[in-house]
Amino acid sequence: MDIEILLEKFCDYSLSIKGYSINTIKRYRYVITCFCRFAHVTELNQVTDENVRAVFYMGRTERKWSVNTFMVYHKSLLVFFRWCIKQGYMEKNPILDIEIPKKEKRIPLKLTRQDSLRLLELVYNYPYQYPFLRYRNHAIFSTFLFAGLRKQELLNLKFTDIDIDNLSIFVNQGKGNKDRIIPISFTLAQSLKRYTQERKRLNKTNPEFFSSLRGNIGFTENGLKKLVDQMRNSFGMRFSVHKLRHTFATLMLEGGCDIYSLSKMMGHSDIKTTTIYLSASAEHLRSQMTKHPLNF
Repeated sequence: MDIEILLEKFCDYSLSIKGYSINTIKRYRYVITCFCRFAHVTELNQVTDENVRAVFYMGRTERKWSVNTFMVYHKSLLVFFRWCIKQGYMEKNPILDIEIPKKEKRIPLKLTRQDSLRLLELVYNYPYQYPFLRYRNHAIFSTFLFAGLRKQELLNLKFTDIDIDNLSIFVNQGKGNKDRIIPISFTLAQSLKRYTQERKRLNKTNPEFFSSLRGNIGFTENGLKKLVDQMRNSFGMRFSVHKLRHTFATLMLEGGCDIYSLSKMMGHSDIKTTTIYLSASAEHLRSQMTKHPLNF
């Protein structure tokens, strides 16, 4: 059976029946297509334990895959071959015998409180050509730093998801198809309010909360990438959208937020995922050390 045909059927099933996100489907397509190219196979019956093992060995030795990349390939192929077995296209899952390397435990990279404030100041005072860009871009970076949204969650926000008067953001079907409500601070609300007033002045009526400058359409992923690159170059320090999310989490802990509440705001399905930020915040750990009973 042609793997390309099976891949289309698998992606249709994953999207329409399992309800996986578009990004997950893209990942499946990419991984399975790369596997076929690396293993030099086009038919499912050409897949063997040997060429699967060879692909993973080549990935680690020649292509220098990180453990995370290894895990992405492993998980994606595991799910695909499992589906093939369920459909009767193959008998044995060749991924099951692949040993998974131990995952590195790294402290999430973040900005300090001072750098976060400096970044927001830069975004607001950048020499834009239009006032709309000033207010929109400041609202975008403020949302990342004050609410900890993921990139796609921010881009998917609808105008009706933001309740400035009641200080809340509704994240509709975030990662893992989970809804959540994030309370927002007065500082973030002020930034969002300035942006909505400018958006209204320009008669932007698109349903997405963050609008593109040109046309009555939502801000795009490519537009966000260009914006982050622009600010990164001016900031003089490397950061990513995900690093801003890490910054939100560590700053919340340093401010006294409990781990359970932070887990809910971050949208983590397992609180263990949130606990990694405990080690990322030296200030939080230092504040806990003052509770030692022998301190005086």
